[in-house]
Amino acid sequence: MSYAGLELLATAVLMLREGRRVAYANPAAENLFELSRAKLVGHTMKDLFGDARGLTAAVDKAVASGASYTEQELELGIGSKPKLHLVCTVSPVEGADHALALEFRHIDQQLKIAREERLREQQQANRELIRSLAHEIKNPLGGICGAAQLLERELEHAQLIEYTQVIIGEADRLQSLVNRLLTPHRLPSYRRTNIHEVLVRVKGVVQAEFPHIPIVSDFDASLPEFDADPEQLTQALLNIVKNAAQALSGTTRGPEIVMHTRVARGVTLAKRRHRLALMAAVEDNGPGVAPEIRDRIFYPLVSGREGGSGLGLTIAQTLVAQHGGNIECDSAPGRTVFTILLPLESGRAV
Repeated sequence: MSYAGLELLATAVLMLREGRRVAYANPAAENLFELSRAKLVGHTMKDLFGDARGLTAAVDKAVASGASYTEQELELGIGSKPKLHLVCTVSPVEGADHALALEFRHIDQQLKIAREERLREQQQANRELIRSLAHEIKNPLGGICGAAQLLERELEHAQLIEYTQVIIGEADRLQSLVNRLLTPHRLPSYRRTNIHEVLVRVKGVVQAEFPHIPIVSDFDASLPEFDADPEQLTQALLNIVKNAAQALSGTTRGPEIVMHTRVARGVTLAKRRHRLALMAAVEDNGPGVAPEIRDRIFYPLVSGREGGSGLGLTIAQTLVAQHGGNIECDSAPGRTVFTILLPLESGRAV
């Protein structure tokens, strides 16, 4: 039986065959139990975990019912290693005599996955709501601007013309905001991309606007090219680096931005396990993200800066998500890091 489809799963999987011996262990299982596949395969559950009554009971119940059974709180130990607190789902494998699939997750990992899923759904709902509102606003906004321009041509008094200029200016500002809300929904146009070329371009743009803030490059030259839309990644990274520069604008004690790139291994993105991923991080030594908005920093219209639109990070997250990637934020006073993770083997979201 082929188990190739289990190799990239983020969750640990053991396959049991005759005598309830391990016939297969995926890489996530090797990581979880800190044992190589060679030391897992061929052994029984008792060999590996000793008198693990909870696991034995879960296997018995799945076999008796012929259906999946989940044990929510399982404690397993291997030798003298610290005990693992796990959720385990045991499933009979259709078409294979006496074969069972055991799927293990850390309880805290399970909670983290559930939380990330809720956040992703909430953010998607927010984006769709904002996008719908933007569409509704766009047409009447054009009418307001057009009417103000026609009115301006009919007026002779300079002060009244000033008022129409205010209307036109504010309408243009709102039009720009609406366009920014709608822009990220263009699908990526993939081609071979060098992340360092993207970052150098971003550095040049931000440095021109904020010449007093040094931007340091800490690049891993071994990173390969990968499939991506360089324009969308440029926009995403520009939003993040520009945010960092704006946060540092009032800082007097040696403001600095550092752009890092590295290879990340064994990363889970959009519920899919990747052996290799690209990591691009933007670090600044500014005041940090306010605690009250830290959990909502990627939501539309949430900003920690006076006069900020609250769209830069939302757009960045949308563009990165369209590449099958993820953005994480780690912030404390004096150090804020935004980390982008992108799959290296395929830039296309699945």
